[in-house]
Amino acid sequence: MAEFIPVDPFDIVIFGGTGDLSRRKLLPALYHRYLDGQIDDSSKIIGVARTELDRQAFNDLAKKACKAHTENFDEAAWERFSERLHYLTMDATNQDADWGALKSLLAKDTRPVVFYLATTPLIYVDLCQAMARAGLNTPNTRLVLEKPIGTDLASAQAINEGVGAVFEENKIYRIDHYLGKETVQNLLVLRFANTLFEPIWSRHTIDHVQITVSESIGLEGRADYYDRSGAVRDMVQNHILQLLCLTAMEPPNNLDGDEVRTEKIKVLKALQRFTPETAKTHTVRGQYAEGLVEGDPVTSYVDTLSKDNSDTETFVAIKTGLDNWRWAGVPFYLRTGKRMKERRSEIVIQFKPTPHALFKGADQAPNRLVIRLQPDEGMQLYMQVKEPGPGGLRLKSLPLNLSYADNFLVRYPDAYERLLMDVVRGNLALFMRRDEVEAAWSWVDNLLESWHDGNQPLESYAAGTSGPLQSAMLMDRDHREWWESKR
Repeated sequence: MAEFIPVDPFDIVIFGGTGDLSRRKLLPALYHRYLDGQIDDSSKIIGVARTELDRQAFNDLAKKACKAHTENFDEAAWERFSERLHYLTMDATNQDADWGALKSLLAKDTRPVVFYLATTPLIYVDLCQAMARAGLNTPNTRLVLEKPIGTDLASAQAINEGVGAVFEENKIYRIDHYLGKETVQNLLVLRFANTLFEPIWSRHTIDHVQITVSESIGLEGRADYYDRSGAVRDMVQNHILQLLCLTAMEPPNNLDGDEVRTEKIKVLKALQRFTPETAKTHTVRGQYAEGLVEGDPVTSYVDTLSKDNSDTETFVAIKTGLDNWRWAGVPFYLRTGKRMKERRSEIVIQFKPTPHALFKGADQAPNRLVIRLQPDEGMQLYMQVKEPGPGGLRLKSLPLNLSYADNFLVRYPDAYERLLMDVVRGNLALFMRRDEVEAAWSWVDNLLESWHDGNQPLESYAAGTSGPLQSAMLMDRDHREWWESKR
């Protein structure tokens, strides 16, 4: 059974309080933490947006959002929770905005005050400067920034400079919800709390690593943003590189936020860079055409945009490596895409074959550790076993299975629930530091520049498939293949 430890009283202000992120993730996350007794009755949840609403209308909006994302909605608990909710109509970037109403709502004690910027990153600096003018950058305030932090290294540095001029670095929580997933956090436990894995977690026994984040959905109302960013900026720069860092990092001295993040930055700095020539042989960029996803017809990416053409990639496959002692010579294969055949996020650690083929003629698959992030979190360790029955030795690869749903019989917090409570506690370990964000952008900028300079082609793939043929060929040239889910 999970034990939910209450956090100290706090106030949270959500800028963009009526927006999509607030309704889909933040308000339901706070409601679930209240249901489990983690949030004190004296805490306040304050939505701020330009939308003209009174407090009751905001409560109605929040209730609809929480009901849509809760299996067993509790009316009595909602009534208590709704008393924590407040709303202010305000354009916080307006020089003439009156911050007095917000300041009067906030507690006068030393409790943490969390400012969550659920807005476009384009106004992060303006919001922070407005908070400074209002005197809200106090020692007990904490600032949460949503990705993406910029669109390239230069814009990320500009945002970091502007925000950093108002808030100290140890008060800034750059959030990536993938780091709040149970299985992602379990990577640290798997590696550093089990003597079974850490001695074999290196080039000596691991053949290669695959990280796949595939989505069956399309643009889902994000067409304008996505067409400006593409798969590399949207997924690789943050989610996938974060998973790579946790998979490949060295053991930190302790779980202090800076110790963990320093080890992650070392991984980013060791990532191999590209030239226009190596980008052609080590990467694939693609865009989905029409096809069938889960039996339903899907139009092409360009038709979805209602444009004549677009050069934006909706799929990318990358072969890279780390120039360090532990991982020298071990390829890391990264893959993500829209409108693929299934929604799946997995890390696959494939081990080297046995040094001697003792079972002649047997089809001996390699050992694999499959760490599954979604849709159903868990881990599977594929091992060789003998098939029962007479007639000689026949080998079969079967998994030792750890399913979170099967082994933990209570609902456990989703990523945003966990990360919000970590902000209140002041735990920075699962949030990105400034230099970490900038190191990731530096690597991504190099990839995008190599594509541009080398005129990297945009391959086509049918919606509902595993991506372009060239992605399979990328692996085949190394006599390997992508792991496909066997759930």
